[in-house]
Amino acid sequence: MSVDSLLSVEAYEPTAAFTQITPVHDASDAHGWWRSAVIYQIYPRSFRDLNGDGVGDLAGITEELGKLAALGVDAVWLSPFYRSPQRDAGYDVSDYCDVDPLFGTLTDFDALIAEANRLNLRVIADLVPNHCSDQHVAFQAALQAGPHSPERNMFIFRDGLGPDGNEPPNNWQSHFGGSAWTRIIEADGRPGQWFLHLFDSSQPDFNWDNPAVHAEFERVLRFWLDRGISGFRVDVAHALVKAAGLPNWGGRADGNSSDGFPGQDAPMFGQPALHDIYRRWRSILEEYGPDRILCAEANVDPLPRLALWVRPDEMHQAFNFPYLHAGLDVYRLRHTITDSLVSLDAVGAPSTWVLSNHDVVRHVSRFGYDGPGPRDGDGIGPDDVQPNEELGRRRAAAATMFMLGLPGGAYLYQGEELGLPDSTTIPAALRQDPTFSRTGGARIGRDGCRVPLPWRSADANAGFGDGKDPWLPQPESWPALARDKQESDPASHLNLYRALLAERAVLRLGEGSLAWVEDYCSGSSLAYLNGYILVVMNTAHQPMPMPPGELILRSSRHVGAEPQAPDQISSGETVWLKVS
Repeated sequence: MSVDSLLSVEAYEPTAAFTQITPVHDASDAHGWWRSAVIYQIYPRSFRDLNGDGVGDLAGITEELGKLAALGVDAVWLSPFYRSPQRDAGYDVSDYCDVDPLFGTLTDFDALIAEANRLNLRVIADLVPNHCSDQHVAFQAALQAGPHSPERNMFIFRDGLGPDGNEPPNNWQSHFGGSAWTRIIEADGRPGQWFLHLFDSSQPDFNWDNPAVHAEFERVLRFWLDRGISGFRVDVAHALVKAAGLPNWGGRADGNSSDGFPGQDAPMFGQPALHDIYRRWRSILEEYGPDRILCAEANVDPLPRLALWVRPDEMHQAFNFPYLHAGLDVYRLRHTITDSLVSLDAVGAPSTWVLSNHDVVRHVSRFGYDGPGPRDGDGIGPDDVQPNEELGRRRAAAATMFMLGLPGGAYLYQGEELGLPDSTTIPAALRQDPTFSRTGGARIGRDGCRVPLPWRSADANAGFGDGKDPWLPQPESWPALARDKQESDPASHLNLYRALLAERAVLRLGEGSLAWVEDYCSGSSLAYLNGYILVVMNTAHQPMPMPPGELILRSSRHVGAEPQAPDQISSGETVWLKVS
């Protein structure tokens, strides 16, 4: 059956409770913990500061892992903790096989793995193979070795264009603003070649046409697998290989086009040779057993093309960015869910679902607007129209409840279980994201979603750490949202997440099926069956009738909303019902 036919409102055999259902996805009997896992993203520098220096650390993560096990997640994913100058919050790696002293030591890492094992939590590490720090020993050697040397061939160096090579080799632009090329001064003091950096100028791209780069990263994989890592989330997995000749891009030079991000034909993304790299990596992981996984951060359109990344001999998972960007648009949500399940079923892979991460405005804040935010796709600053946090928190709870009923895996971003919004009032002088500085403040950047977490309401820095001020300032509202306050409140956002994850596990919804229930799908509502569980979300400004069935959970109870009539689903609410 084609995706297009599934998206139409087509009548099927009625059930006892409904007149029209549209089947999309059958329950899976395939094995693999990742196929239905809930994975919690930890941003180490903002999770918990145990040594009091104002920055989170590995020991702080280990200290609080029990809280995450109690929450009900299956695994944690650690954003980079490797040695780094921290120009891009650790995504500029100077040594892939050591822990940055900012976060601790390899001994601290081993202790974290031991505690995770005790709690039956798996640990996934972020891997950054597209680029490194300009302080990496290999890049420093390339600078000293000179043009056309084996050392320089580890990276993408080119001679410049124009008189005296003064122009960049092509028109590509950095994701952080400005040219994707920087010219170096050679050892003899003269202007020399240019190197490619799709991100900050301190992050040179590796040359994945060079077998030596492949060998180095295979060494890195084995180093962490030997220390007990359960897998890797691969940063910008779509960008490692560039098109031969590095041609100019006819769309926007950072890879964007009018048809979506990234453009299907962009020469810096989605090249066929990538698949051979990940096939090799998959074979390495399988040497360590069947439960080590790869997850692609791959901005690849459309979804059937993304499915090529999760064929049986490649990645295990890929992030579902179309779902994250669908918001609360019921038509877009329905299309994305259907397209995801159909496309990934075709290659035997599970879908994943996500609402927030360290690169986007938290969904409490995104959903606090009627319509797009003031800087759609960017952060929110103090001079922008501010989101309605009460509205955003209610809608975020409904969206999370809707997502966690879907079959497949799910990713949660640290602090979303507390209903945290973005911090929107960070002064310009305290901002850390290179996007902000490279664009002269034209783009606010990602600092707002990276603010250190509140743990204990009465403690200094809301319990994040009792030493120096946090590396980013916490909003005044943080103590009221602290974990200890929410733990004792049965109707808190935190306890909604606990209840959802517990029911999801008991009902095995991650391994389940999906069929649209047309009786309750409209321009402002979506309803699906996962087995005998009916999930209905109402995005309208008015209530809608409650379907027949045994009520399991309703999102509004956990966001301070007024009690609702038992026979209605209120505005901005999701319910789970058991139906016969």
